[in-house]
Amino acid sequence: MAESEQKVYVVRHGETEWSISGQHTGVTDIPLTENGRNQVKCLQPVLANEAFALVLTSPLHRARETCKLSGLGDKAEVEPNLVEWNYGKYEGVTSKEIHKTVPGWLVFNDGAPGGETPEQIGARADRVIQRSVQ
Repeated sequence: MAESEQKVYVVRHGETEWSISGQHTGVTDIPLTENGRNQVKCLQPVLANEAFALVLTSPLHRARETCKLSGLGDKAEVEPNLVEWNYGKYEGVTSKEIHKTVPGWLVFNDGAPGGETPEQIGARADRVIQRSVQ
């Protein structure tokens, strides 16, 4: 790999009760299930072979626990801009339920009423990228 190239690893938090049920989980800090904890532990041998210059995590407990169980917790810095999407009125609601009243709804196009827009999420992502390249 050339010196100017960088690798970026994105790790999603392990399973939660709401990820099982399909409920949109943003700022509600749902804990990992035992299965979710076991999923994350499987990452340890893979990530142990990498030298990370920067490890960032969402401030939510499920993300910080995921980071810790994957073996990266001692290197991680909490990055507020990595907090999950604020689903507003759709927090804890499934897409199927939303589509009953808003057919064709897609969070990446429409955002969430009382929550964040795709543009707001994009701005947060840009701030994380800017931090990462400094």
